[in-house]
Amino acid sequence: MNEGDTEALDAMLDDGFTLTHMTGYVQPKTEWLSQMRDGRFVYHAIDEKNTALDIEGDTVRLVTRTVTDATVYGTRANWRLQLTTDYARTGNTWAMIRTVATTW
Repeated sequence: MNEGDTEALDAMLDDGFTLTHMTGYVQPKTEWLSQMRDGRFVYHAIDEKNTALDIEGDTVRLVTRTVTDATVYGTRANWRLQLTTDYARTGNTWAMIRTVATTW
C-alpha cells in the first residue's frame, strides 16, 4: 500500500474483496485499486500498533491497529485505524476477502 503497488495488491486480494471504510461505504476491490491508481488514496506510512490473529480451519481473521499516514480524497491525516481483515484458503493459497476499517 505504501508503494502504491496495485498489481501486487490485486494478486493478494480475492476477486470479491471489499473494503468497508470508516464511513460504512463498502467498496469493491476494483474500485479501490482504481482510486489508488488515480491518487485518491495515497498511503505514506503505516505504523502498526497492535496485531491479533485468529485461525479457525480455512479462515483467518487479522485485527490490526495502526496509525496510517494517508491522503484520502485530497486530505492528508494520521488515521487511527483498526483494520479487521478476513482471509480464506483455497487449496494452498490464502486470499484476503474483506477488510473493515474503523477508528480506535
